[in-house]
Amino acid sequence: MDFASFLIQTLNSLQYGLLLFLVASGLTLVFGIMGIINLAHGSFYMIGAYLAFVLTSATGSLVLAVVLGIPLALAFGAFLEWALFSHLYKRDHLEQVLLTYGLILIFEQLRSLLVGDDVHGVAIPAFLDASIQLTEVMSYPVYRLAISVVCIVLAVALYYVIQRTRLGMMIRAGNDDRGMVEALGININMIYRVVFALGVALAALAGMLAAPISSVFPNMGSHVLIISFVIVVIGGIGSVWGALVAALIVGFADTFGKVLVPELSGIVVYVVMAVVLLWRPEGILKKG
Repeated sequence: MDFASFLIQTLNSLQYGLLLFLVASGLTLVFGIMGIINLAHGSFYMIGAYLAFVLTSATGSLVLAVVLGIPLALAFGAFLEWALFSHLYKRDHLEQVLLTYGLILIFEQLRSLLVGDDVHGVAIPAFLDASIQLTEVMSYPVYRLAISVVCIVLAVALYYVIQRTRLGMMIRAGNDDRGMVEALGININMIYRVVFALGVALAALAGMLAAPISSVFPNMGSHVLIISFVIVVIGGIGSVWGALVAALIVGFADTFGKVLVPELSGIVVYVVMAVVLLWRPEGILKKG
């Protein structure tokens, strides 16, 4: 592998890892803070991709589709938490699994009824539809770089919100001791609603950003869900920053695995997970 090819695969790894972080961060927030095992989280990624397709078709602009899609995803997440998930906090995990698996089936059926079972494409915005020339024969798409930049900005924003704001302080307090937070007069149920809506919006945004490069197709959230759970386990359940480190590790392992050992590429990520768990059973970073 020459240097140009190595650079391209490194950039691909970063972009893929950062995109996975958007999905996994919402999953680890919901599981770590609310104690909800959400098997439907991958469906929110799929919903985001289909939102990008539908809204881009209607408006002619992916950027406008993202601007419109984020508040829709937030509202949808808040509604789901109020209508369904708020009743699961004191239930056992089996009931959570049954409900969220049922949601997967409902979302897939609604998707089939509303937009069909065809594979759809989403156009890259014209101002990002270009490539950076690396060598005479190799180039790298500007849109993939833009995805990486957006994900980095969101990671920094998420860090600021959780670590530097009053809302983040309440989220961290609810994570540590729900009873004490309620005793102090804080509406912990509203905090949970905000966290869940944020998790849904992050997954949907990842789907919207990925739509132009991965296409939009039925059941596209299933693989992302599995990889996201792997990231949550590797990073440490409930740790957002562990999810970031783990997402980058998975991004590099998966991308370079497909290039260097294509015959084993399907198991490379799971081998990495096994090695990490043998080294640190609680994950790279503890819950926090």
